[in-house]
Amino acid sequence: MREYTTPAVIEPPTSGSLSDPVWANASSHPDTAVFSRRVEGGWLDVSAAEFARQVTAVAKGLIAAGVKHGERVALLSATRYEWTLIDYAIWSIGAATVPIYETSSTSQIQWILTDSEAVVAIVENAAHGAVVEAARAEAPSLQEIWQIEAGAVDQLTVLGQEISDAEFDKRRTAVLPRDLATLIYTSGTTGRPKGCELTHGNFMHELEPAVKVLPDLFRLNGATTLLFLPLAHVFARIIQVGCVMMRVKVAHSSDVKNLVADLGEVKPTFILSVPRVFEKVFNSASQKAHSAGKGKIFDAAAETAIAYSQAQDKGGAGFGLKAKHALFDKLVYSKLRAVLGGDVDYAVSGGAPLGERLGHFYRGIGVPVLEGYGLTETTAALSVNLPDDIRIGTVGRPLPGVTVGVADDGELCFKGGQVMVGYWRNEEATKATIDDDGWFHTGDLGDFDADGFITITGRKKEILVTAGGKNVAPAVLEDQIRQHPLVSQCMVVGDGKPYIAALVTIDPETIGDWAEKHGKPNEMSVLVDDKDLKAEIQSAIDDANTAVSKAEGIKKFTILPTDWTQENGELSLKLSLRRHIVMEKHEADVEALYAK
Repeated sequence: MREYTTPAVIEPPTSGSLSDPVWANASSHPDTAVFSRRVEGGWLDVSAAEFARQVTAVAKGLIAAGVKHGERVALLSATRYEWTLIDYAIWSIGAATVPIYETSSTSQIQWILTDSEAVVAIVENAAHGAVVEAARAEAPSLQEIWQIEAGAVDQLTVLGQEISDAEFDKRRTAVLPRDLATLIYTSGTTGRPKGCELTHGNFMHELEPAVKVLPDLFRLNGATTLLFLPLAHVFARIIQVGCVMMRVKVAHSSDVKNLVADLGEVKPTFILSVPRVFEKVFNSASQKAHSAGKGKIFDAAAETAIAYSQAQDKGGAGFGLKAKHALFDKLVYSKLRAVLGGDVDYAVSGGAPLGERLGHFYRGIGVPVLEGYGLTETTAALSVNLPDDIRIGTVGRPLPGVTVGVADDGELCFKGGQVMVGYWRNEEATKATIDDDGWFHTGDLGDFDADGFITITGRKKEILVTAGGKNVAPAVLEDQIRQHPLVSQCMVVGDGKPYIAALVTIDPETIGDWAEKHGKPNEMSVLVDDKDLKAEIQSAIDDANTAVSKAEGIKKFTILPTDWTQENGELSLKLSLRRHIVMEKHEADVEALYAK
């Protein structure tokens, strides 16, 4: 196996836990604002000392409720301040958090509660509480359920009043790196979700090197971020931990409808998101410009931003390009940065490939996107592009202490201290993923260059093999097609078929302006057969086909009348396609693409 290792910059942790920075911050910087809470009428800062006090109070309540070292506590809620507060309270007493997505089905919630043997569940609201309550019959370990919106924090604070500081400190200082910090259940494509066992040490291996190599994010005076991705996902969670460790002020946003307003009020210095959000910002701006008769200006500005970014890799832009860039910065780029709050220096992207064009576009407008790679099983990032060492189109070099390898079949494998212990009570699945030599097999295909920069080319299980024997990686085509302003989602099909085809959904946020401009009814049931809309999508497919061989190109497509969503199960919480679900729901549409 070919290998590349980035040398370690820390010694493996042998003591301490994830909650230690809470008290270190309270001691060294008690008055520093480490959180900003959404309250009626605005935002309220929470100091390091106040956060430590609140964590202690909730932790004492959990002790009084009988939660023991090593036991599991389920947490079902949208991203909010209390999520982080409760997470740290659980960690501080040596228990393990079991996050549950608020969009999880009843059967998924029941399985997670049962399999994890959670002894306590903390939920956001009455609806969540009802689902968890219904699961009690199948989850005999579950003893208590508290609701955040019904005063869970205050109730736990009152419950823990009789717990002494000495008893709490004894519990807190007994937590070690080897102790389980969280069980994060991954949905997968088949079977029941599997619980990834991540320890305090896994997080420490991940974050302590990361904050050293990303000083522009975590060590900047006045650094602030707005968390809007689900904290139940490891990506947002690892940023949470890094921010607490480095006293970066964190605000939370749970409703995407308020996201732009929240960004404007919080004014983060960096954000984290998934590629689909960056695509939506670009596509929405493009479509609005075209609908307002300013499409040529926007298109020229976009091409200039891309060219300006590309020039950074070739010695810098010339005088003419610099002048055009400065003009468009006033006309276009400053307005796009304002959508992100106006003060964003960097964005961090993960969960799916961003694509070179978008990577260059965002760097060109002054918001470099640091694309990284990792999985739940690896406590998030294994690699990342650094502010002073970006290679767009890659997911960066391995983080310090991480080794990447490429197996004979092209699968990416990794070794590092952030790789999980295993799947909870599932030795068979663990052995299938972590081999006897300690390599974690990702299931992703890719490679790395002589400098260690990693490129992802697809998923092993998603490679399509046409009837003619041609291997096709769908992500290359899909990523390109989604860049069209009218496209929301695209899924390439053709496994075992004579040629490659595609299912396409239309973005409901951009189609209205397009329909009005072209004198069309804004009704997808009618537009799916509209020749002008088909021509627009055909142009996107023609562009995508230039990136692959003729045999790999899309020959036919169909436009679907409804978009794919998380709520309906077609998209994951990372907004990536759940292909098996889409194939099940649209089997007839796929077959129609190959009907003679």
